[in-house]
Amino acid sequence: MLSAFIEQHKLPDEFSDTVRLHYQPLAERILGQFKKHNTPYFVGINGCQGSGKSTLTDFLAEYLTTQYPLNVVVMSLDDFYLTGEKRQQLAENIHPLLATRGVPGTHDMATLEHVLLQLKAKKTGFSIPRFNKAIDEPYPKEQWTVVDKPIDIILLEGWCWGVKPQTEEQLRSAINELELQYDAKGEWRNYVNQQLSEAYVPLYKNMDFWLALQAPSFDCVYKWRLEQEQKLQARNINLANSKVMSPEEILNFTQYFQRLSVQSCTTIAQSADAIFYLDYARQIKDVPLKEVR
Repeated sequence: MLSAFIEQHKLPDEFSDTVRLHYQPLAERILGQFKKHNTPYFVGINGCQGSGKSTLTDFLAEYLTTQYPLNVVVMSLDDFYLTGEKRQQLAENIHPLLATRGVPGTHDMATLEHVLLQLKAKKTGFSIPRFNKAIDEPYPKEQWTVVDKPIDIILLEGWCWGVKPQTEEQLRSAINELELQYDAKGEWRNYVNQQLSEAYVPLYKNMDFWLALQAPSFDCVYKWRLEQEQKLQARNINLANSKVMSPEEILNFTQYFQRLSVQSCTTIAQSADAIFYLDYARQIKDVPLKEVR
């Protein structure tokens, strides 16, 4: 199973060490917690852009479903992004920066809440949205993930999933060139913070277990995110109307995420059940899985 996974995801051979030391113990811990419940078990995973959330959740799902008689579904907060048209409406009605996907306020949280409720009730016959970053729009509904059997374990990852809102004092000053130039009055960041508080935080209670992938600092995010975009470009070489970003666009794009990514780095340890500390090479440091509670 591991060899096939490494080949499929084009991972280095040393990934097997990461699995043995970190990913497999985490999977077994999640399994142990699931067995204590008679209901679907929800795992929330937080990590900045490019931190390895997708690789981790894909491995956990593959491992748990091949080693045990379990039904597991992987969901990403990214798959709930609003359409470009709806984001443009937000840009016209509230603030121009909301045309760009990413921050709280640019996701369809009503749909996410409905999906979570259906999964918790062990319902079937519904679909989970998927978002195509290469064209910056949701996939057609016929390409969404169909839930055709009751799900045992739900893995939900997102760059701002689990992040707590900021205080008025924290919101007062711009933190990068994007905010200085385009959000001088703070209207965008205050709206984002309000959305986080009103539409995201109330859903956190659905999670039974929280894991954080802790980056060493925000400085590494540009490099990690650029690597993601280059892989996306490689998979969509001949795509018409491509929205794959250039290195310059990625540098600007990451500034949208900086405020809450830093907020996550400084606060997530207070609420996470476990933390993987990453180094600048995106490798988990040689420390045990930290149990926070």
